[in-house]
Amino acid sequence: MTLNLRQKQTECIARMLNLNQPINLSGTANEEVYKILIFDEFCRDILSPLIHVKDLRKHGVTLYFLIDKDRKPVTDVPAVYFVQPTQDNIQRIISDASNSLYDYFHLNFSSSIPRPLLEELASGTLNSESIKRINKVHDQYLEFVTLEDNLFSLADESCYVQLNDPKATDREIEEIIEKLANGLFSVLATLGVVPIIRCPRGGPAEMVASLLDQRLRDHLLVKNNLFTESGNFTSSFQRPVLCLFDRNIELSVAIQHDFRYRPLVHDVLGLKLNRLDVKENKVGMKYELDGQDPFWVANGSLEFPEVAVEIETQLSKYKKDVDEVNRRTGGHDGAEFEGTDLIGNTKHLMNAVNSLPELTERKQVIDKHTNIATALLGEIKERSLDSFAKKEYEMMIRGGIDRNELLAVLKGKGTKMDKLRFAIMFLISAETLPQLDVETVENVLIEAEVDTSAYQYVKKIKSLLNVSLVSANSASNSNLSWAEKLYGQSISAVTAGVKNLLSSDHQLAIARTVEALMEGKPNPEIESYLMLDPRAPKSNSVSSGGQMKGPFKEAIVFMIGGGNYVEYGSLQELAKRQQPAKHIIYGSTEILTGGNFVEQLALLGKKMGLGNSPAPAPAPAQ
Repeated sequence: MTLNLRQKQTECIARMLNLNQPINLSGTANEEVYKILIFDEFCRDILSPLIHVKDLRKHGVTLYFLIDKDRKPVTDVPAVYFVQPTQDNIQRIISDASNSLYDYFHLNFSSSIPRPLLEELASGTLNSESIKRINKVHDQYLEFVTLEDNLFSLADESCYVQLNDPKATDREIEEIIEKLANGLFSVLATLGVVPIIRCPRGGPAEMVASLLDQRLRDHLLVKNNLFTESGNFTSSFQRPVLCLFDRNIELSVAIQHDFRYRPLVHDVLGLKLNRLDVKENKVGMKYELDGQDPFWVANGSLEFPEVAVEIETQLSKYKKDVDEVNRRTGGHDGAEFEGTDLIGNTKHLMNAVNSLPELTERKQVIDKHTNIATALLGEIKERSLDSFAKKEYEMMIRGGIDRNELLAVLKGKGTKMDKLRFAIMFLISAETLPQLDVETVENVLIEAEVDTSAYQYVKKIKSLLNVSLVSANSASNSNLSWAEKLYGQSISAVTAGVKNLLSSDHQLAIARTVEALMEGKPNPEIESYLMLDPRAPKSNSVSSGGQMKGPFKEAIVFMIGGGNYVEYGSLQELAKRQQPAKHIIYGSTEILTGGNFVEQLALLGKKMGLGNSPAPAPAPAQ
């Protein structure tokens, strides 16, 4: 059984739109019931990558509105609400019911509604004598955004800042951890699996793992629980492994420029919720990039020059096929149909007519990616993005860069953010940094009017890491507590992360670690990782090193603090090259570009009093 998160979530949404009744094999309602859909912004983003307007119509949805907008009454049509269980949404639902906006209310909450809010809903509708309008209330456990079959996000913005803020209170951290555990519970409930959980000791990953383990354990005590139907996942080799990581395991991958197609489109053109706006001849074009686009699926992991070649190849093949159709139908030279073979001629014509929709669709895909590639090429030339990607890769491999080469890049083409990211990669790449080089780079950034908050923050981290590497055994308690507050994890976890930052291995740290965790064999890199089994008795559910379980055919990998398309691509490549091929789902608190993440580093720098100008507000991720 292969886990397909996108398919599972889409099925849950289809069932919800069918008033929580079973749907037929075609994925549509068994009987035509017209309805109105009401959602909040968060749930709109959940629906956006999965259900298009034409799909809503298939499910009988004739109108859809945001819950916080003024709406007119509509009678004789049920209203399907899909919203987060928040105070504001509950009050709006009570108001809608009290004002008789709709005859029947089918309430669907994206996660489990807390008892106090449920009581508030009940008392509010009772007091207004509108409780009869509330048909049913459902907890849907869909509080995550699925972007591709194997990619999801909890859409939790600025999680890295919140978890690493030195001024964050214990209660604030607990609230974030609880939110992440609830989001992951939704993912597991949708998939219908109870995994083996693995995570490093210390920090947010262990906190989330422990809370999630307890949440699953409590839920499994209920007789008819969300995982009852998945009782076939009983033995360890049949169950997936859930690998939890903290962003600090590998900062570089969150910052670097990458020259592969999918990360480039996200980073440079602002791909969001699988949608893209591209200007073509000063006219804005909107494109969908998802699993229904064969070119995107097949070529998203290729380097950009290879994608450009593939576009040309596809265009040539298309032209050849069009010429063949023209030749067979007499549209070109007319030589094919001279004679009296009417049956043969009719057959050719029918084949040509049948091939027209497929050819038209292929041409649309080619045109779309030609326009996207043209837009990318313009940005690449203007900003020398190929040079940034190449130099950053070389820095990570060699562990440094020549000073003249470094300064040439910083004084050359590129936006302020490009140069800031390059400067931070310079800090991360070398195990030891000459003070003169560090100050020179900082001065160049200041001269270019670049906000150095993020640079100084990483420099501060770097100095702490270097001190801890040299004198971890004699570090004072104050240093330890600062590191724990700054990183949200222990010195030992931080120093382990440094080895990953400085590794010359091309394979990303997360891919190496996931490979080891899926193998389930004794390995020095993961010997300190915790293992939690929510199905095992509490007394022996937590272990590290011993009681290895595996190998695993499927893994769910989750990055706390922001993920990216580079890591996603690396894990998909890992899954494909395994023999036999394995299956990996990748998720994160949010999907960030390098610029998004550096803006969060800048905010942390500001909170520590670093930098030379106000930090920009982080751009929304997905």
